[in-house]
Amino acid sequence: MSKVFIIGANGKVGKNLVNVLNEKKEHDVSVGLRKEEQFGYFEEKGVKPVYLNLEDNVDAITDAIQGSDIVVFTAGSGGSTGADKTLAIDLDGAAKSVKAAEKAGAKQFIMVSAIHADSPEEWSESMKPYYIAKHYADQIVQGSELNYTILRPGGLSDDAGTGKVTTDPSEFKTTQIPREDVARAIVAAIGNEKAKGKIVSLLAGETPVEEVYN
Repeated sequence: MSKVFIIGANGKVGKNLVNVLNEKKEHDVSVGLRKEEQFGYFEEKGVKPVYLNLEDNVDAITDAIQGSDIVVFTAGSGGSTGADKTLAIDLDGAAKSVKAAEKAGAKQFIMVSAIHADSPEEWSESMKPYYIAKHYADQIVQGSELNYTILRPGGLSDDAGTGKVTTDPSEFKTTQIPREDVARAIVAAIGNEKAKGKIVSLLAGETPVEEVYN
C-alpha cells in the first residue's frame, strides 16, 4: 500500500482527491494542513492530518512528508489573496515542496498546475502573477530528480465529475473541468509508470480518465 501525502488537501481539489482515494481504498493517505482546526474534518474521513505550512522552511516541510511514497501538490493561495501570497504559496511553496520531496526520497511527485502555464500569450493581465507562479513551479518540477507528473486543468467547476476528460487541444469544446475529474486524473497517475514525465492539459471531454496517460 503506497503512502500518499496531499499538500493543499483543504482546497476543493484536495477534498475531492481525499474522497476519490477513500473510494479506492488502495493507499495510506496523509494530508498537510496549516490550521489544526481543519484536522477533524480529515480525521473523520479516515486520513491522517499533519501540520504543514508552506511558508516554513524546506526542513520543516521535509519532516511533514517524511516516509511518503507519492507527494501531490494541489496547494494554492486562492483568488482572494494578493500577488505576494500567490508567489509565496504557488511558487515558493511549490519549490520548497519539490526540494522536500527529493530529500524525503519520494517515488513520485504530482503537480496540479494550470492550463496554458507554458503559454504566456494566453495569460490575462489579472491572472499574470498566478500564471507566472505556475509556469516557474512547473519548470522547477521538471528540473528536479523526481519522477513527476504535471496536470494542467482548465477552469475548475464544482459540477459532478463525469469520469471523462480530454487532453487534446484540438478536441477542446469547453474551458472547464469538474474538480472531481481532476482528482480522478491524479489518482490515475499514482504509481502509473505511463504517467512518468508526462505534462497533461485537462478539460472536460470524452476520454475515460483512466486512459489519460496511455
